[in-house]
Amino acid sequence: MSGIDGSGIDVTGRSDGVLHDYEYALIRAVPRVERGECVNIGVLLYCRQSGYLGARTHLDQARLLALDPVADVAGVRRALHGIEAVCAGGPEAGPAAGDSGGQRFRWLTAPRSAVVQPGPVHTGLTADPEGELRHLFDQLVL
Repeated sequence: MSGIDGSGIDVTGRSDGVLHDYEYALIRAVPRVERGECVNIGVLLYCRQSGYLGARTHLDQARLLALDPVADVAGVRRALHGIEAVCAGGPEAGPAAGDSGGQRFRWLTAPRSAVVQPGPVHTGLTADPEGELRHLFDQLVL
């Protein structure tokens, strides 16, 4: 095992535990879909072996408005709340609450043409899915 995920991020040294494969995708705000410009506003991470599905989000309003001064900031925040709810699988997830973590991850990462959309799915190895999510969030979103 190389300790490097598909995007070149080093995933070694975070724990002495067994490495598990995981999948992750960035959540992007694309305020003007026709232009294709985006700002990273979150990360989803799914690890089948550990049953972990997590999301971390952060909307930098100034960056979003730099791409489109009339962007629907409240709408983007609502979409992020919905993503977090589906990820958590609680009652706020609606019908998705009964789905497995893998099914919810696939639904959340399905391509869509909307202001809030997932990026491509990447893979990596980690012994600590929650720690890896924090690391990816810090590196790719903040």
